[in-house]
Amino acid sequence: MSWDDFAKHAKEAANWGADYHKTIRDRPVRAQTAQGDIAKQLADSPPEDGTNLTAIMADFERIVMPGITHWQHPRFFAYFNSNAAPASVLAEFLVSIIAPQCMLWQTSPAATEMETRMMDWLRQGLGLPGTYQGVIQDSASSATLAAVLTMRERVLEFRGNIEGLHGQPQLRIYCSDQVHSSIDRAIWVAGIGQDNLVKVRTTGDLRHMDPIDLEAAIAEDRQAGRIPAGVIAATGATGMGACDDLESVAAVAEEHGLYSHLDAAWAGTAMICPEFRALWTGADRFDSIVFNPHKWLGAQFDCAAHFLRDPDQLRQTLAIRPEYLKTHGAEDVIDYSEWSIPLGRRFRALKLWFLMRHYGMEGLRTRIRNHVTWSQALCDRLRAEDDFEIVTEPILSLWTFKAKNASDEQTQALVDKINDDGRIYLTQTIVDGRKVIRFQAGQFDCEERDFDTAFETITEIARRP
Repeated sequence: MSWDDFAKHAKEAANWGADYHKTIRDRPVRAQTAQGDIAKQLADSPPEDGTNLTAIMADFERIVMPGITHWQHPRFFAYFNSNAAPASVLAEFLVSIIAPQCMLWQTSPAATEMETRMMDWLRQGLGLPGTYQGVIQDSASSATLAAVLTMRERVLEFRGNIEGLHGQPQLRIYCSDQVHSSIDRAIWVAGIGQDNLVKVRTTGDLRHMDPIDLEAAIAEDRQAGRIPAGVIAATGATGMGACDDLESVAAVAEEHGLYSHLDAAWAGTAMICPEFRALWTGADRFDSIVFNPHKWLGAQFDCAAHFLRDPDQLRQTLAIRPEYLKTHGAEDVIDYSEWSIPLGRRFRALKLWFLMRHYGMEGLRTRIRNHVTWSQALCDRLRAEDDFEIVTEPILSLWTFKAKNASDEQTQALVDKINDDGRIYLTQTIVDGRKVIRFQAGQFDCEERDFDTAFETITEIARRP
């Protein structure tokens, strides 16, 4: 393809993209295809000869689009939204065109220096103190893995990477029973082992980690000769939005000299609104914090903001410096590949620059406030109906409900019927041992009318004979 042809087709793709978003409400939210429908339309072998892009685009519409679940749909109320604000999409388009590999300062100084500044913009927006420095990871899962590796190396006096874990003391990591499964996976990958992830009982409406039980678990492990290494807390956990009491968790971590990490992957974005920060009072006492701008803030996936009080501990855990990766003559530059698990790095900071400059922090706050207001109003509206019960109260824009007296099987059947209908998309979770329906709002361009549609869809389908 010539670059002249590229320009022609890129304009067509941009027009297609605009039309897609303007008409997205006309599509069912979740893909309605059956298993195998897409695969059977794809050739068994790669083509020997090229195909013109007009034909490829036609096949894209015919084959691919029916099998897409529309994460940018304003009535996507299932998982935490993976947003793509138009300004962010444009930035990603430019990054795709210039295609830099931003592992070192010298491989693209603009990427490194903009990342440093954009992370500081986010730090200020969240109200975190200037003692934090930031790095952009691909996802909260990677940031959490980096934190767990740092916990491991710190407590082993940075011998684990050199000597391996065989023969080392049994390490223990603590978290609540509400945390995301990425914490379990980080424990596996770090070689610590599932049996050494201690999940502490939660209590109260916010399902916070019980500090007394946390203290007891640490004391029991020390007495048994095991080595406590770190604590992972949550603000806005995935299931029903559980929020730990961060002050009490941080106090325990400080008392015992443990590395502390806060997973605020979804809810962290809402902390740009000062009125919501009561949910993470004490966050500024944690060694590291992560939230995903690619969820609620509007940045294109992937983009996770990872803040650190002492980046040297992370660099000491991850940095490796063969001769070909050294920047001679500029020894004090930041090479963010030393702050991340992958060596290769994309230019993720550009979309944050476009996003925050185009909408402004107040524009982004307004969207979040609207989502919270509209979601909580829908909760109250459903609460007023005699045949529904609210199981967990709203935490920001997330809450759970079920039809009254419904069994787990009936609850799942209702979720399936709603999703098959196509007007909205929900998912299920488990709360206190029973299956419930989870509602969460955060699509960048959703409007109040989309919540009206949600109410109509839920009540109508639940009441069908």
